[in-house]
Amino acid sequence: MLLPWLILIPFIGGFLCWQTERFGVKMPRWIALITMGLTLVLSLQLWLQGGYSLTQAAGIPQWQSEFVMPWIPRFGISIHLAIDGLSLLMVVLTGLLGVLAVLCSWREIEKYQGFFHLNLMWILGGVIGVFLAIDMFLFFFFWEMMLVPMYFLIALWGHKASDGKTRITAATKFFIYTQASGLVMLIAILALAFVHFNATGVWTFNYEDLLKTPMSHGVEYVLMLGFFIAFAVKMPVVPLHGWLPDAHSQAPTAGSVDLAGILLKTAAYGLLRFALPLFPNASAEFAPIAMWLGIIGIFYGAWMAFCQYDIKRLIAYTSVSHMGFVLIAIYTGSQLAYQGAVIQMIAHGLSAAGLFILCGQLYERLHTRDMRQMGGLWSKIKWLPALSMFFAVATLGMPGTGNFVGEFMILFGSYKVVPVITVISTFGLVFASVYSLAMLHRAYFGKAKSEIAAKELPGMSLRELSIVLLLVVLLVLLGFFPQPILDTSHAAMSNIQQWFVNSVSTTRP
Repeated sequence: MLLPWLILIPFIGGFLCWQTERFGVKMPRWIALITMGLTLVLSLQLWLQGGYSLTQAAGIPQWQSEFVMPWIPRFGISIHLAIDGLSLLMVVLTGLLGVLAVLCSWREIEKYQGFFHLNLMWILGGVIGVFLAIDMFLFFFFWEMMLVPMYFLIALWGHKASDGKTRITAATKFFIYTQASGLVMLIAILALAFVHFNATGVWTFNYEDLLKTPMSHGVEYVLMLGFFIAFAVKMPVVPLHGWLPDAHSQAPTAGSVDLAGILLKTAAYGLLRFALPLFPNASAEFAPIAMWLGIIGIFYGAWMAFCQYDIKRLIAYTSVSHMGFVLIAIYTGSQLAYQGAVIQMIAHGLSAAGLFILCGQLYERLHTRDMRQMGGLWSKIKWLPALSMFFAVATLGMPGTGNFVGEFMILFGSYKVVPVITVISTFGLVFASVYSLAMLHRAYFGKAKSEIAAKELPGMSLRELSIVLLLVVLLVLLGFFPQPILDTSHAAMSNIQQWFVNSVSTTRP
């Protein structure tokens, strides 16, 4: 019974935040914090229950806990939620970053506090819904539902870009990209249900029934592309990444944390959970194209990050580069690479969140995100530059941080399957060090600008320091002890890999 509450608590909490604004400015903040804290505690409670290590030989999904309630029985649509190791880890990450998102926007947001927290909570509720829903119609419902609050978050509380673009432009661009790709996925989901109905005479949107849908090769390929396009926009895969730099750089800090830490992961999760198992033959055929797109993303993201002067745009492009590794891992069909992809997603969520939170703190002090206006800050602000340096080296895959474990496992697992692509993508790590060090150099070293040199900049407050230190501790723990995460995700990844490999080697039932 815990599963529906994981989704309901953020929705109810968000509504309360909105309504209690009239009783004082502090109320919504505290309610939002308690709401996300409760969600995080519930997800950890599910983790402690255990039962995530069961695998099935055929690779049929094995759920640790399920919740089913009929919704529109005529079309076989039900409220069907289920959790396994993969979705559990993503839900815990969402809960954790949700708490941090509320904390880091404590001082930043001045106007419409209640409505801000309503949007923030509803995005997180929608994301948890995406990770738990295994009825395809319900999955789509949550997938679309997290867009509208994100639009408001960027449009109402965003910052103006350093190149003069407005936040409304960024929000609209994000909305059009994701809405259009969502439409493609809706058509693919409906077509899949229709193909299933033609074959069996039963209307259903249930994931486990649709796994066994017989279909011709051409139909499978077209439907797989429908899913791939929707996930590729969200992930984002170059050339469908146009919304990302603007949305990231203009969103408020909490929005950036959610975008980089969680929203991009919904796409990788969707590919692993739906695109591969539902269309294994088409995915195997499409794999080389997807991997080359991943490589283009790695290099393009790194190169564009190096060229940026806006510090938030720089971090946004690093996400494009990192998700390229995840994309390559997803299409290798290697168990080790899949496990690496999970670690990489969690580590990237933590390190990108850390960088965005530090950028928000810099912006509160300097009121600029342009690195040409910075420089010489190393001795000016206590703690902040050193912590930025930690996250920058974590981003480039420093041993001892979770990012290294993820990238190493991805490269190691992919090498057996696609040696050429793996060797090329390894060079992406070299470029990662270039943009990370360039960011540090431009912002914190060199000669201080006269207006900054004259200013007295406050050090980090206890709240700011504790948020960032928590992320530091988690990243280092993930770097030294990834085993609990690997144990939790192992069965889920093994099931996906078995189903994918077995279905490719035999024809579909």
